[in-house]
Amino acid sequence: GPSGCGKSTTLNMIAGLEDVTEGKLFFDNDLMNTVPAHKRDVAMVFQSYALYPHKTVYENIAFGLRMRKHPAAEIDQRVRDAARRLEIEGMLERRPDQLSGGQRQRVALGRAMVRQPLAFLMDEPLSNLDAVLRISMRAEIKRMHQAMQTTFVYVTHDHAEALTLADRIVVMNGGVAQQIGAPDAIYERPSNMFVASFLGNPSINFLEGSITLDGDSVLFKRGQLEIRLPPHIAQKVAGNAGRAVVLGIRPEDIDAHAESRRRETLQGRILSVLPVGSDQFLNVEVEGVKLFFRVDKEDQHKDGENVSFAINLNRLHLFDKQSGQSLVW
Repeated sequence: GPSGCGKSTTLNMIAGLEDVTEGKLFFDNDLMNTVPAHKRDVAMVFQSYALYPHKTVYENIAFGLRMRKHPAAEIDQRVRDAARRLEIEGMLERRPDQLSGGQRQRVALGRAMVRQPLAFLMDEPLSNLDAVLRISMRAEIKRMHQAMQTTFVYVTHDHAEALTLADRIVVMNGGVAQQIGAPDAIYERPSNMFVASFLGNPSINFLEGSITLDGDSVLFKRGQLEIRLPPHIAQKVAGNAGRAVVLGIRPEDIDAHAESRRRETLQGRILSVLPVGSDQFLNVEVEGVKLFFRVDKEDQHKDGENVSFAINLNRLHLFDKQSGQSLVW
């Protein structure tokens, strides 16, 4: 979720750093509300690496185990095993100021890993890294999770990070869980407009309009624009003629066809062509609304030209304008 929505507060409640003022917190079947933080058996990884600058990598990773008075041989084995997994074996005698940002984050992960905790709690651990390094570290964390088979609770404002890493996502806003589910389910079947807009880049396109009936057909209508709704949506909103709604369509579910004359094909004017590596996006004006959609890099389009485009009717989303809640899922 976005900044200030309650992600870190929730994580801190799990860790025991903040009190749970209402409700119950369980680890498996154990009620944890009154269990102090030091008895919860969780390891935290933060946005700041929080390494001891005067200690070596080895000493930083081993520090928590030494404080818990683990045997020296066991500490050495765990530290070297974590270093091998994180590919920092050759850096154990270095100090943090001799490491790059990615290497420091690996040390922080290693320090948590050797604890072998019941759960890892990660609060935006990759936010300080550059974009390229962030992608490689995501893969590292995913590999670490698969190898350890331990619960990870991972806080992020980055939808791509959530979709890449998660088995299960909680989308939060304003201190409230908006939707909980598998990444694909949340992306493809958002429960409200906030969830739909928060996941995806470019964001989902929204068009305000109303429900109208045309014989046996149910239409979305905005000005001169009419879209015949597919059966799985039509049957759910057929009794709502005149209702103010918002249509949602993701950029990848719009297909530009300059010569297409299919029934569901719509017309618009290109405001700008935006090349992005292997893809390009069109910013198109339709009935006073700007839509973004993805087209092949080889497609030839120019600013100011008219374009026909077809939408994938089976991928439409429809929301109540007032509440923002989905009328489909």
